[in-house]
Amino acid sequence: MSESITNVLMVGVGGQGIVLAGDILAEAAALAGHDVKKSEIHGMSRRGGPVFSHVRFGGRVHSAVIPEGAADVVLAMEPMELLRWAPWAAQGASACYLAAPILPVGVEEYPEGFEAEIDRLFERVVRVELAQIRRSVPMKVRNTALLGAASVFVPLAPEHFADALRALSPRGTYETNQAAFDTGRTLAGQQLKEVAHVE
Repeated sequence: MSESITNVLMVGVGGQGIVLAGDILAEAAALAGHDVKKSEIHGMSRRGGPVFSHVRFGGRVHSAVIPEGAADVVLAMEPMELLRWAPWAAQGASACYLAAPILPVGVEEYPEGFEAEIDRLFERVVRVELAQIRRSVPMKVRNTALLGAASVFVPLAPEHFADALRALSPRGTYETNQAAFDTGRTLAGQQLKEVAHVE
């Protein structure tokens, strides 16, 4: 985090809920009393194109766009999108991604070694395996589960996220979204403890 500003970059493809996840994070930061700026691109979302959201918060934020090499946390709904946006990560940045590769059009096999490359590029990594959440987290709220996992890297209290989820979850889905968020946060905490124990 540079100059008391936290930069979080969220990336994925259309239909994965990146925009909503960014809205929830921005709302949580605002509820915590931070100045918040957010920008997003989702023009290709209906065709499965790339979608990204920049969320910046802190004492005073002048621009909504995260400069290249300045993202403290990168959240990705797809591994190759994480690697594509790796140049935006700051030195020592953390990453959280859903290990559910989506093959690009015309590609029959996913590139080998992508997990090792992610581990090399980021200081701390939380990898959410689809098998870990398939039964407990409905597909439509996997974005919220990943946000929960990434929240362990973000200096905001869980209650601020809970209030943001309550305010922004589509009608009738707050409890499902909160449960997904909690699942992701718990998985991330366990994973980081295991890594610390090994080290």
